[in-house]
Amino acid sequence: MSALDSVLSWVSYVAILVGGFLAATAAVAIVRFPDTLTRMHAATKPQVTGLILILIGAAIHLRGHPNVWMLMLTGLFTLVTAPAIAHLIGRTAYREQRHRDGLLLVNELGDEGIDDED
Repeated sequence: MSALDSVLSWVSYVAILVGGFLAATAAVAIVRFPDTLTRMHAATKPQVTGLILILIGAAIHLRGHPNVWMLMLTGLFTLVTAPAIAHLIGRTAYREQRHRDGLLLVNELGDEGIDDED
């Protein structure tokens, strides 16, 4: 085993451990945070970063293997879909008024998104 292989192995182990730690803290935050908007933040930012770090660590560990392309596709699809899902969850939470009072400093949508006349 060469020195480069040893260094790459350690880099992959560290990336997988840090990614696992971020994913675990995101899971705890989803359970502990009080409202939908803060839970949405915990579900997108550290969870996606943790998953990407785990995939990078696995790709370094599996370098030269054909499954590395699947890991890259998984990371790409996660990066593409996570912001769209977070936007839809946040928009739904806003429309259903499932946020803490005083949390939003600027109401950019005004009252156009809420139908009180029904």
